[in-house]
Amino acid sequence: QLQLVESGGGLVQPGGSLRLSCAASGFSLHYYAIGWFRQAPGKGREAVSCISNSGGTANYADSVKGRFTISRDNAKNTAYLQMNSLKPEDTAVYYCAAAWTCADIAGTDYWGQGTQVTVSS
Repeated sequence: QLQLVESGGGLVQPGGSLRLSCAASGFSLHYYAIGWFRQAPGKGREAVSCISNSGGTANYADSVKGRFTISRDNAKNTAYLQMNSLKPEDTAVYYCAAAWTCADIAGTDYWGQGTQVTVSS
């Protein structure tokens, strides 16, 4: 059974950092591009970042560029989202997703259950 499980969310003060993990089970992550999305209360889902299956290409939303870094460790079947200089507007449930390419990621059927990130003093 193909499964994605996010972890690493929590409460952090503005300016702080968190690292989210997306662990895959039931399939080999190295075949897939991995994307991170977020959804804040009362808002739609927002694409945050995506990394190609090789890790050679990554893209970011303008709102997180320069603060967030996406990475992957195919040997550990896990992808990561390092989030630095966090702002209150980063507060959301963060989801990871898997698809053949980053171009396909928004329409994929493979999603994790989400992890809450709250940025507040």
